[in-house]
Amino acid sequence: MNEITLSQSTETAVFAGGCFWCMEAVFSLLEGVVSIEPGYTGGTIENPTYDDVCIGRTGHAEAIRIVFDPSIIPYKELLSIFFSAHNPTSLNSQGPDVGTQYRSAIFYTTDLQKDIALSYVQHLSTFDPFEKPIVTEIVKLSHFYPAEPYHHQYFQKNPQQMYCQISIQPKVEKIREKHSSLLKKTDN
Repeated sequence: MNEITLSQSTETAVFAGGCFWCMEAVFSLLEGVVSIEPGYTGGTIENPTYDDVCIGRTGHAEAIRIVFDPSIIPYKELLSIFFSAHNPTSLNSQGPDVGTQYRSAIFYTTDLQKDIALSYVQHLSTFDPFEKPIVTEIVKLSHFYPAEPYHHQYFQKNPQQMYCQISIQPKVEKIREKHSSLLKKTDN
């Protein structure tokens, strides 16, 4: 059994890129990711439920909270995965998922993350790989509310479910292909 040795410090990143099932499945592939938790952030009520958020009136986004070891995978590499795994030019929707709860957002936890994210988006906007303006919000994380337990590791537990096959599996394959050097050794 191979164990990775983690540095003394970890960091937390929070991203919203559409359905949190998709984002969790993609980021779970990466070496240096210690844990991932789906949840809700960016809204106006405390302790929202999935049903509250799905209605689209709470202002929350479906998001993932990632604990990672920056000595193994730097924040900038997480941003690279984030922008590869969803369409940052699509306002309040990702594929069949429509509403503000599916918006593209980076919820930074430190000023350094904010600076890196702003610089990264500026670079992408100048380079223009998307051919449309990036609409990703970059805002300070206030509160993160963990999603209900049945949302955790959804893709891993339900790989044959139709949504997983149509929406999640292609994103997972894209990341495996495009970012193979960042994958856990068991995922190569």
